[in-house]
Amino acid sequence: MKLSIIIVNYNVEYFLEQCLHSVLQASKNLAVEVFVVDNNSIDGSVKLVRDKFPTVAVIDNKENLGFAKANNQAIKLAKGEYILLLNPDTVIEETTFDKIISFMDAHQEAGGLGVQMIDGKGKFLPESKRGIPSPAVAFYKIVGFSKLFPKSKRFGEYHLGYLDKNQTHSVAILSGAFMLLRKSVIEKVGLLDEAYFMYGEDIDLSYRIILGGYKNYYFHDTRIIHYKGESTKKSSVNYVFVFYRAMLIFARKHFSTKNAKLFSFLINLAIYLRAGVAVLTRFAKAIAIPAFDMAVLLTGLYFIKSYYELNIKFAEGGGTYSAHLVNIFFPIYSCIWLLAIYFSGGYDKPIRLLKIVRGVFVGTAIILVLYSLLPEALRFSRALILFGTAWTLISLLLTRILFSLASVKNMKIDSGHAQRIAIVGSKEECTRVQSLLNQTSTNTSFIGFVSATNEEINEIGFLGRVGQLNDIVTIYGMDEVIFCAKDLPAEQIIDRMTLVGDSKKLSYKIAPPESMSIIGSNSIDTAGDLYVLDINSVTKVANKRNKRVIDVCVALLFLTISPLLMWFTKNPIRFIKNIITVFVGMKSWIGYTPTSADNLHLPQIKTGVLHTSDILPIEQRSEIICGRLNLLYAKDYRVENDFNIIRKAFRELGR
Repeated sequence: MKLSIIIVNYNVEYFLEQCLHSVLQASKNLAVEVFVVDNNSIDGSVKLVRDKFPTVAVIDNKENLGFAKANNQAIKLAKGEYILLLNPDTVIEETTFDKIISFMDAHQEAGGLGVQMIDGKGKFLPESKRGIPSPAVAFYKIVGFSKLFPKSKRFGEYHLGYLDKNQTHSVAILSGAFMLLRKSVIEKVGLLDEAYFMYGEDIDLSYRIILGGYKNYYFHDTRIIHYKGESTKKSSVNYVFVFYRAMLIFARKHFSTKNAKLFSFLINLAIYLRAGVAVLTRFAKAIAIPAFDMAVLLTGLYFIKSYYELNIKFAEGGGTYSAHLVNIFFPIYSCIWLLAIYFSGGYDKPIRLLKIVRGVFVGTAIILVLYSLLPEALRFSRALILFGTAWTLISLLLTRILFSLASVKNMKIDSGHAQRIAIVGSKEECTRVQSLLNQTSTNTSFIGFVSATNEEINEIGFLGRVGQLNDIVTIYGMDEVIFCAKDLPAEQIIDRMTLVGDSKKLSYKIAPPESMSIIGSNSIDTAGDLYVLDINSVTKVANKRNKRVIDVCVALLFLTISPLLMWFTKNPIRFIKNIITVFVGMKSWIGYTPTSADNLHLPQIKTGVLHTSDILPIEQRSEIICGRLNLLYAKDYRVENDFNIIRKAFRELGR
């Protein structure tokens, strides 16, 4: 056996499918075995591999063992002369295995090898080659010098930015996303250190290979796509702690006591600085726009009040409104308007102005109703409410337009711009992918086909051939290019991604053969831009918010009148307990009906007190019907659906 490939997977089913297609395509000329070690995924990954890739060996863990331990499980079973640790969110070229093994065979001093990696936009990933994270190197990275001076031999050591990415080099550290290892070397230097749960184990093993007298190589002559950040969010606080604590383990293990203490100090400093910045950044991002809006509204209300009382209300006799009442009610009015805008979807991205307008008028209606219920002594001016409505409407719409024109991040106004998409492949595959797009919520204004060969360019719908892709993208103003993996080798796809360019506007996706998914990724902070059948209505931002609001409001209502309602449910004590668990967010009033399929391919929602099938009599709840009801609930979620199920199955609320 020449090569053993080990892929550790955790809840990235669609990326894993694409990865395995490329792996098997590249394995045709070699004696290869493939292991998928699944760390207790809940998305159907194991079933996918067993159904679609029967030649792949599956290790189905019942808990998340971490990256190092999971890889070691398969390494112990591997029979290959070489072992490749490969991330599931990667795509490799058809000639990759032939090239890297030929290189390793010719360089017996090589213990490990990494390759040139690009991201989902065709951009080179600097972590393809790295230096040892010594205290000095770590310090330069922490303070940002490595980012400011990437080509410097002193400051750019972390990513070895001074080494030409288009040449093969001996390097210190390999990336765990693609790490080719000589098995005899692993037997000498040891397996991955299981003290690392995630991150750092690749650095540790790379360093031990060098200490063992071998070399690690960055090999430029083949490329892979690495959809960074699919399993973890690298801007999260959790990532900061896990990554930097892995660096602490490395320092204590490999550096002298003096250097380890210095490194530990720097890493601990980095942990708390980065974690603090991450927390503050997330908090600031969450409240920045609402806080700005609050300031704008209050400023305008006080200005309007001063002008109105001076020139209109008290113009002749003098006088002012009660400062005490104004200082109480102006903030209350502003909060009501902003909350109404929030629940109307006015803060969802991208910005939709009509949702802001709707929120303002709903907020005004709530304010006027509450105003009419106040004692006479507290009702100081309806006119200021109406003037405040006008100010709120004008100021918020104007600021959103200005933010959008200034290209403020995440403040783009939804213009209803429909995507212009080019699909590259054969007529059969292009038609299949177009059909899949039509079943999703993708808003498209134009879909053109690009032939993978020269045979179909005269067919209706074809804009040209793949060699003309650059011109087609420019002339037709394409927003997205989808490559059909069945018709184009990965090497050609990667070539086109890098040749067409890293445009901020243009994105790329790949449609694996015989798959219901179209995969891509434009950002490290996303879980990948993914087109699948549109069954995610229930987890859209607005619907998640509405569902939670319904849960809380119904729980409060039930709690208020529980002394009466509890006698109408089958289990009164359990009913009270359910009210509490729903209110605190541990459950929802409505969830999926449990089926033998375990709802693996449905968007994840909280367990329900009631189920989607409770709308039907028990005798009508077959397995097929329950599955369809779950799918309909996920695909076409409406608030009234929850109310209808609660009304129909009220007696079961104590379940």
